[in-house]
Parts: sequence; C-alpha cells; structure tokens
Amino acid sequence: MNEDKEINSNSKNDQLEYYRSADSEDKELTTNQGVKLTEDELSLTAGERGPTLIEDFHFREKMTHFDHERIPERVVHARGFAAHGEFQVYESMKPYTKAKFLQDPSIKTPVFVRFSTVVGSRGSMDTPRDARGFATKFYTEEGNFDLVANNIPVFFIQDGIKFPDVVHAIKPEPHNEMPQASAAHDTFWDWVSQNQETAHMVMWLMSDRAIPRSFRMMEGFGVHTFRFVNDEGKAHFIKFHWKPVLGTHSLVWDEAQKLGGKDPDYNRRDLWESINMGNYPEYELGVQILEEKDEFAFDFDILDATKIWPEENVPVRIIGKMTLNRNVDNVFAETEQVAFHVGNVVSGIDFTNDPLLQTRLFSYTDTQLLRLGGPNFHEIPINRPVCPFHNNQRDGFHRQTINKGQVSYRNNSLANNSPHTVDEENGGFAHYQEKIDGRKIRARSKSFEDHFSQSKLFWNSMSDAEKQHIIDAFRFELGKVQHKPIQQKVVDMFAKVDYELANAIAEKIDVNVPSADVQSKVTKSSPALSQENTPKLPNTRKIAVIISEGFNGVEVKRIIENIQAAGIQVAILSDKLGPILADDNSQLASMHTFVTDSSVVFDAVYIAGGTKADKMFEKNAKMFMQEAFDHYKPIGVSNEGEQWFNQKQFPSKLGVIISTHQPDHFSKQFIDAVAAHRFWNRTIS
Repeated sequence: MNEDKEINSNSKNDQLEYYRSADSEDKELTTNQGVKLTEDELSLTAGERGPTLIEDFHFREKMTHFDHERIPERVVHARGFAAHGEFQVYESMKPYTKAKFLQDPSIKTPVFVRFSTVVGSRGSMDTPRDARGFATKFYTEEGNFDLVANNIPVFFIQDGIKFPDVVHAIKPEPHNEMPQASAAHDTFWDWVSQNQETAHMVMWLMSDRAIPRSFRMMEGFGVHTFRFVNDEGKAHFIKFHWKPVLGTHSLVWDEAQKLGGKDPDYNRRDLWESINMGNYPEYELGVQILEEKDEFAFDFDILDATKIWPEENVPVRIIGKMTLNRNVDNVFAETEQVAFHVGNVVSGIDFTNDPLLQTRLFSYTDTQLLRLGGPNFHEIPINRPVCPFHNNQRDGFHRQTINKGQVSYRNNSLANNSPHTVDEENGGFAHYQEKIDGRKIRARSKSFEDHFSQSKLFWNSMSDAEKQHIIDAFRFELGKVQHKPIQQKVVDMFAKVDYELANAIAEKIDVNVPSADVQSKVTKSSPALSQENTPKLPNTRKIAVIISEGFNGVEVKRIIENIQAAGIQVAILSDKLGPILADDNSQLASMHTFVTDSSVVFDAVYIAGGTKADKMFEKNAKMFMQEAFDHYKPIGVSNEGEQWFNQKQFPSKLGVIISTHQPDHFSKQFIDAVAAHRFWNRTIS
C-alpha cells in the first residue's frame, strides 16, 4: 500500500480489491499451480475398473484442499454475520481523546461489523434466547481499533478467570451434547445459583433484549470501562454505546422459537436483504464520560462489568454515526476469518483495571492462534489495517509479507535502527500512567459485592408487558431444569431481586415460595432501560398484504403506495404464486404463499380481501392470522378481509385498523400502528 495515500471510507474496499479473485466465468480450469486441466470428474485409474493412482496430482490437490476447508469454529460467537460500512464523528472529541478518527467530522472511517449469537454452534438458528455480539473493527489511519461489544451492557462475571466456567455451564451438557443454543438446562442454572454475581446479566437474558427483532434494531454496549486520553495526558473514564436509529425492538418468545424452524437465518437474511435494497442500517455512537475525580461517587464500582452506569446519572453523549452499506463478498474469507481483539486500541483510547477486561486482553490473541493457524492472522485481508505497518516480526505459519533486507532486530546499526519508534507527540502509543500500589493478592474489592441492587433497578424499569415476558422466560428456562433443588435455589436467589418476580416463578414450577424479607429495597428506575421508550419508526418494517382473486384493485394499490412511501416493505401473499387478478382486471404478483411463509417473518399483516377470500381463509390462513394476532402485531383489514376478521371473532380489536374505504386515512392509521411495533395490552385467545 502507498504509505502516503489518504485514508477514507473506501480505503478498506480498495485494499480488499487486490485480494479479490477475478470472476471465473468463461475462464479455463486449472490447478492451484496454474496447470490447465482436461478432466475434473474422473480420477486417474489403472484401467477403467482399476484402482486410483497416487500420481493423480489433481485429485490429491482437490481433495486435500476440501479436507482442510474448515477451521475450528469460535468457542463462543460461532454463529455470526457481518457487513462493511463507514463511521463519521459528529464533532471533534479533542477535549477528551487524541484518537484521530474521533477528531474530524469530514473524515469517514471504514468499518467492519460482525453480529453473532453467543452460545450456539455455527449451524444453530439466529433467534434463540441469548446475548448477541456486536463487534466493530475501525480501520483508522492510526491502526485498527476493535470495539468488541454485546447487545447487553453487563456480563455474567466480574473476573475473567470464571469465563471457562460460565461457558462450560451454558454450552450443551457434555454427557449428551444437549441442548443446542439454549440456557434452559441444569448445568447453566446450577452455575447461576452458585455464582450470584450473575443476577443482573440473567435479568437481561430473560428479558426481550435476548430475542432482538433484527440486528438493525439492536443496541450495542462496550460493557467495560475504558479511558479516553487527550493530548495533555488527561484521562476520563468512558463506556461505549451503539444506539440503532430504528430503535431497539424484539421478537415475541413464541415467534422466536417458530422462526428457528421457519427461517433459521432470519436475522442474517434481514441484514443481507436490507443492505441489498439500500435500507442501510445506522447506529449512533454514544459515550458516557466520567471524570477521574468521580470514580468513587456511586453506590457501585465503575470497574464492575456486572454493573451499568445509569444514563440518568451519567448521560450518553452521542458523538457519531455508523452506516453499514456493503455486504461481504465471501462469508468465510471475511465473516469467519475476521479476528477481533479488545486489545486493539489506538492512541487516545486505553484500558482500566476492570478485572474482566484485563483477562480478555489475553484470551483473544490466544484464541486466534488456534482458529487461524498461527501468529500471522493479522495479514488475512479482512484483518489487515489500512495504514502501513512495520516491525521485526518474521516468519510463522501463513506469512504473506516478503520482508526485504538483512536486519530483523532492535537495536541495530546496519539499518540505522529502523524501523524506528515514534514519540507520543507524533502519534506513538503511550500507556496511561496510572499509579498502582498494592500487594499481589487473589481477592476482590468489597465494592464489587452488591449483586442485586442493579438487578432490581432493571426490574423496576420494565413496563408491565416486559415484566411478564421476564417471568415467562424464567418459567420456561427453569421448567426445563430436571433437578428440583436447583430450581429452588434459583427462585430463592431472585427473591433477593424482587419477591413478586420470585413468587410468580415459584407458583408455576412447583417450588416453595421464598420469603419477601430478602428482596432488594431499591425503588429507583431507569427509563432508558425499557424498550417501551425506544424510537418507534415504520421504516424498513415488512408487512404481508393478503389478497385473493377479485380484490379491490384501486383501493388496495393506493394503500400499498402509501405504505411503501412510508419506507415499509410490502410482500404480496396469497394461496398461490403468480398474478392475482383484481376487480378492475389489474394484477398484483404474489411472491409468497401460506405454505412458503408464516406470519412470524412479517412485522404486520394487511388483509385486503377479495371475492375468493372466504375459501382461502377456510383452508390456509387461519393459523397465519391467529399467530399474527397472538403475537400482538398490527393488523389492517378492508373489504372481504373485514368480514372474515369479524366472523373469526378475535377477542380484541386493539391494534386492528379497519378500512372506512378512505385509503389515505386508513394508510396513515395503519402506518402508525406498524411503527408502534406491538400492542401488548391486546387480549389474546
């Protein structure tokens, strides 16, 4: 790479272009050595029915490569999907950090983002109840900065030495390798009951946050406390936040389970298709900033990864926006081979003594050495920085750089002691000088001991619907646990959060109701924690428009035009594929049927009707509509659709928009209902 070339939002794409293979269409078939081949379907044998010969170099090359196509999947975050994009800061952050990519609002920094589930294997479904990874690689002019985030702002443990234990506990149980991608089993809940620092994370895991509607509608959190350091050496404690422009929205649990069978690729398909259609996902970067003098100003330890900084106490300052605007060219080469590391920072961003962060600084490099086959994983195209890099590291598996010259050590006189170091004033990284005074000890500060106050804060912050979803999640998860003493211990543990929560769980899983005396006395709430307070927009929502032969062509087409103008995606669905004839002899093409699709893949449903609607609904559509209704989704009805809906006698019309044959008025009401996401107060059957 030209070292003088200006770095911009296209820099990573331009760099990757060098590594992209030319299109093989109309090209001659060759071996990896460039030898042209006359045959690719028959091995070389001794006679037509004889043994295969070892001299068949093409067979050996082809099969050897195939036998080694797979690399070890990640222990956690194995199932992931990724996209390219760009980041642009809104205003200079110079008072807080000297990181160059946070200085100039006119500069667009290329990024690569990988979203993932945590527990399941690479072949598991997208929609289990689980935390999600949200890892971003910034290709800055000073080197790569990796913000390795999750969609939940806290973690299970305070010290990384426990990480193998929590992963072993939540993974499929080793004696039978079950269940896949699920925490609903004995070993996980046994571990929870024995490690009460998990209480806060488990509350989030049982909430709607663990079943996101889309990667595009999912928050991201850096979890740990980092530092910003400015040119004067002054530091501030910070936490990173990604805020989706579309708001933070979730699935219903029953919906998430059914999607696992109907479309196990639901979240990745949503991201892929959205980018292809130009509906680019956008996230604003926010930071919570805390002066060092306020390190001990709270009733929690700011270095404790099982705690949040409530936004009401430490506001989130929005400083920039990330836009994902390009899909990968090859999932393996990019999504699977990307190597994130919490230790990849640039000047102006530094670490703290968060004990979980400190252990992650070791484990990420160690992991990549196995997964990616040696110490040169930084040379894989997706991992390469866009700025030049020079050092005395040499050789090893899969080395791609051809280093010239005689010298590969420091200090040296033969090369004038190059490559040379850079002082801090000219961009050299210098660790923040924090005074450390203490004995070597295996202990944790007493400020880390409160495990239930913030768990209660989270509970207090939930809407009634969100609280019920948490109760239902506990009932499902613990209902799968086979050992009654484990169930009892968990209920007793969460009685320390809230008695009503514990009581509601206990009455459904046949364990003793715990004492109310032990519950946390916290009465505060944090509105920022409830998804009821998130932005609610219709943009990019996907609705099914159900039609049959003889539908009202003029009215339905007008409504569809209005809906699409609001940024909503429309899918025409009927009992067959192909053109559906309207009453005015116009047509709409059905691309979906009740056999190929289910209501769970749509955000809302509009039953437009038609003269053959009764027959269609009698045969195929009953479950489709019942599920949409029971999942609290917006429903629009008109013409024959209204007649059928009334005949079905659903127990509630909350969130049901009925046409008055005024298409524009109906469209506005329906668009508003779609933006509302769900109608939790609806009475369901």
